[in-house]
Amino acid sequence: MFTSLIFLTYIYVKKRNHMVLAKTKLFETELRECAAYFKALSHPARLAILKYVSDTQTCITGDISDSLPLSRTTVNQHLKELKKVGLIKGQVEGINTKYCLNKEKVEELKSLSGDFLNEIKVGLTNKC
Repeated sequence: MFTSLIFLTYIYVKKRNHMVLAKTKLFETELRECAAYFKALSHPARLAILKYVSDTQTCITGDISDSLPLSRTTVNQHLKELKKVGLIKGQVEGINTKYCLNKEKVEELKSLSGDFLNEIKVGLTNKC
């Protein structure tokens, strides 16, 4: 009985994840890209990391967690998400990793998000 329940749960989750993936493909590429950036930016720690790397105006080698109120493991998880969308580049140098902003991706983020937000019309005629 327990094995059957696990199997049914697996099938449900697999089917549900497939449906979600299929539905996101129904939207324009630009909206999907914007959503990926917004998802990566949806945690204040990631925003703090981006701001910190940006404020230093150089690539950072060493432990970023020394400058944030988070553990090294937590910072590494957030860096992984930022690297996944390409906003941060990481290069291994010896035993350390050097982190830099990916200028092209940051500019793309600015452009995509600016275009998206400019398309949202907020007028005086909205009656709710």
